[in-house]
Amino acid sequence: MRIEHLMLRNWRNFRTADVDLPPRAFLIGPNASGKTNLLDALRFLRDVAHDGLQAAVAARRGVHMLRNFAASPDADIETAIAVTDDSETWTYRLVLNHDSAMRGCVVQEMLSGLGETISQEGGLATSGPTYQTLLEGLNVHDQFGPCAQFFKTISSPLLVHDHLPGSGFLPRMWQTAERTRIARLKKIERVLQIALPQLSKLDIVADEAGNPHLNVAYSDWRRHTVHDERDLSDGTLRIVALLWGMFDGEGPLLLEEPESALHHDVVAQLAQILGQMNRQKRIQRQILISTHSEDLLRDGGIAAEEVLRLVPVKGGSIVASADDYDRQLMREGMSVAEVMLPKSAPPRMAQLAVEL
Repeated sequence: MRIEHLMLRNWRNFRTADVDLPPRAFLIGPNASGKTNLLDALRFLRDVAHDGLQAAVAARRGVHMLRNFAASPDADIETAIAVTDDSETWTYRLVLNHDSAMRGCVVQEMLSGLGETISQEGGLATSGPTYQTLLEGLNVHDQFGPCAQFFKTISSPLLVHDHLPGSGFLPRMWQTAERTRIARLKKIERVLQIALPQLSKLDIVADEAGNPHLNVAYSDWRRHTVHDERDLSDGTLRIVALLWGMFDGEGPLLLEEPESALHHDVVAQLAQILGQMNRQKRIQRQILISTHSEDLLRDGGIAAEEVLRLVPVKGGSIVASADDYDRQLMREGMSVAEVMLPKSAPPRMAQLAVEL
């Protein structure tokens, strides 16, 4: 299954957004244009399905923090999504607002698929505010359970601090079945040995208290040294987390600026590395990547239809796709970095040095 379409209304940066999502997408745009917030709309649905509406809203500091800054203080917030498994399309729509105590509540909710629809409405016109979504009551054995379970598979392994010691990254790695864990680490080790020629071995072990730690062995002419994650660079940790995240799950993978702290030559190969790893999986994952990287977007294998450009406008941002002229330039051999990335720069960027 993959996300085929996303519609947002009054969601953070977006008064409205209505966009088709390909199996792989690259989100570009200036800072504060809404790349993170667009991806967070998908994480929000994951959190609603997994932890419940109130926990998902609280994690984002309340409904008022979800509402578009240009919208009225009591405007409804809407998220709608279409999910396909190539034989069936499921649609889910959730409209939110808050009650007098500023608690998140359901205004309207609808889930459709397999020729059936379930829905609910909340508010004064019914029996009162509704604080729980339909997703929260579904399980895999229900008719709509597979759709709710799909939302739970959305993952974002490169969120801030997610790759650092003490986060959920190392425990997830350690809890993976030993045979699977060893096979994955071997593949990651081979990639790392290309990026880090001095690396000789990658492993994960538990200390006496049962806490998992990465073990990375380096070889040089003087000695054979072993380090754990506390001694590793941020770039090394990020690439391990990125590659493990590619293996760890089958649902949509959301990557925010994966180029951060990585050498530009590694970044230039990143799209190909992820593509090759994805093709090795039993079920290929949908990958959505936000990026500013010219090195990443220089990859000639990135198609025009895979690029979504976020454009700040009055009242929020809009999502733009490549136009006919952009597509023509790319057919003639120009890369996304050459055609699309310059359009994503702030319009007054050339004045920055002058103003300073």
